[in-house]
Order: sequence, then structure tokens, then C-alpha cells
Amino acid sequence: FLKEKITNIICGHFEGVDQRILETRNIEEISIGDFVLSGGETAAYVFIDVIVRLLPGVLGNDQSILEESFENNLLEYPQYTKPQEWESKCVPDVLLSGDHAKIKDWRLSQSEAITRRRRPDLWEKYKKNKK
Repeated sequence: FLKEKITNIICGHFEGVDQRILETRNIEEISIGDFVLSGGETAAYVFIDVIVRLLPGVLGNDQSILEESFENNLLEYPQYTKPQEWESKCVPDVLLSGDHAKIKDWRLSQSEAITRRRRPDLWEKYKKNKK
């Protein structure tokens, strides 16, 4: 996406950036979603974060970016940490079983359920690509 070593981000305010600037400069407009913000700084932060996190060493574990939300049009499965029980809520037994095939199946079914519920648009893409 970024072909240049230096990239400038213009943060529009209220109605955006003056059209004459867009027409006279080599500017590519980027949308981060279908919503309205008060200023472009928040969008710029999101844009920068999405790119910087892909640089080696930024996440601490380079394997972290291999399985993420939106991979194959699915949202990510639930995450659990220690302790095994917290406020009477337990980590699902399958995750403690050591059976990697069952864990993989559980994660997929959870991702499917979460995506179907939260993002029907992604769910439709997933079903279409799954065929």
C-alpha cells in the first residue's frame, strides 16, 4: 500500500479537506469506515497503528499477526488468561485439554458464532468463500 518512504497524513476537520488540495496534489483518500468523526486525528491514529503493528518487533511476538480478526472474514475467538477461574467464570475445558484439534475446532466455531452475531456482512462473505 505505501510505496513511498515518506507519507504525509492530512487530517481534515468538520467537512473535510479543501477539494482544490485534493485536485492539485497527488493525494489518495482513505476511509477507515462508515462513520463520522470530529477530526481526522483519530482516523490518522488508526491508520498509523494498522501499519506500524506489522513492523517486525512491534508486537513483541511476530506470530501474533498470523491469526487475527478478519482472517478469512471471521472475527477472532474469545481469549482467556490466568487464573483458570475468575469470579466464578471458568476457562472452557476444551482449552485446557491439550487436544489441539479440538481446540482448533472450538476456536473456529466460536469465531463463526461471533461473526454471525456481530458482523452479518462478514458472515455472508465467509459463507460465500467457504463453498
